[in-house]
Amino acid sequence: MDKYESAEALISDQKPERPVLGVRPHTAAKAARFFINNFPGDVAYAYKANSSVFLLGALYGAGIHHFDVASLAELEDAVTIPGVHLHFMHPVKSRLAIRRAYELGVRHFSLDSEDELKKIHDETGGAHDLVLFVRIAVPAKNSRVPLERKFGITGAKAARLLVKTRQVADELGICFHVGSQTTTPDSYVTALSEVGKLIAKAGVVVDRLDVGGGFPSRYPDSQPAPLISFIDAIKAGVEQMPVREDVILMCEPGRALVAEAESLIVRVDARRGDDLFINDGAYGTLYDAAHLGFTFPVRMVSRPVPPGEAMVPFSFYGPTCDSIDFMKGPFPLPASIREGDYIEIGNIGAYGRAIGGKFNGYGSYEEVILLDEPMLTVYGEDAEANVDAARA
Repeated sequence: MDKYESAEALISDQKPERPVLGVRPHTAAKAARFFINNFPGDVAYAYKANSSVFLLGALYGAGIHHFDVASLAELEDAVTIPGVHLHFMHPVKSRLAIRRAYELGVRHFSLDSEDELKKIHDETGGAHDLVLFVRIAVPAKNSRVPLERKFGITGAKAARLLVKTRQVADELGICFHVGSQTTTPDSYVTALSEVGKLIAKAGVVVDRLDVGGGFPSRYPDSQPAPLISFIDAIKAGVEQMPVREDVILMCEPGRALVAEAESLIVRVDARRGDDLFINDGAYGTLYDAAHLGFTFPVRMVSRPVPPGEAMVPFSFYGPTCDSIDFMKGPFPLPASIREGDYIEIGNIGAYGRAIGGKFNGYGSYEEVILLDEPMLTVYGEDAEANVDAARA
């Protein structure tokens, strides 16, 4: 794959017809090293966030060998990675998926109902080597995408399920998810407190604790607390829980590991006032911008911006014929931007390419390696200073 120093260098060399995914493996590796060096347990990458072989290779090379998979397709793809440890953490799985996963060596499964527990027990032939995680529903605080509504169990039902799972599992775990793009660590404080009360109520010995994902990235409209503060809050919360001292911790970062590791380079095909028509959109990698209101960092990369030129808040329309293919923004760009210009949309690495489809025949991309740094980062000098201060 071609390598360029920056998106500007790419556009200077060629004028691509299709949108381009600019991959920064070195950025994913940096994020991976932060988690490995600071999180006190296993770091399992959430495979669904981005399955680019270049990013997977960067994460693996930096030391992440645990992967959270959520489907049979993801599992069969990830199992080809040498020495990988797979965790099948979708709480509702088909019988075939459970059976096939066990055949491929997976022993870690999540569940949130007695029906799912029985299904796992049946399809693994009553195996005695299972590591089973009961998923608990916890309150969502300051998360961009709440995830407690679909999965998770609470109260007396949860306590009863923990007891029944303890009787079947070789190792019993608890997992939860505070929601995607959680911007403050108090989400984990509340969740761990609730889980601790539930463990005491159930009276079970818990071998493993999976605090899930939710670790944030940085966007123009979302400035999260330093990542180290999340890890510190988790450490402090676990110390107060009724769990064994050698409980094995795990986290499942997705967005925080790969959001910064890809950019999208698009062409302006038309300008109508403050609306720009670009060659990718809501049915492609900009789903989050269209449907969840994310504003990504943007810059024009096709020509120098004249000194002193005003920046204008633009909205984007994607290339399909559907009027909901619209990204409100605002996306600040030079007032002179016009048809034929190219824009880099940064920090698109989490869920962008994973969600993109082929509606209207779009959804095909060129790919290049970019060697420069991401447009926004949570792993800069400020992050390193926060780690040093915490260790002092």
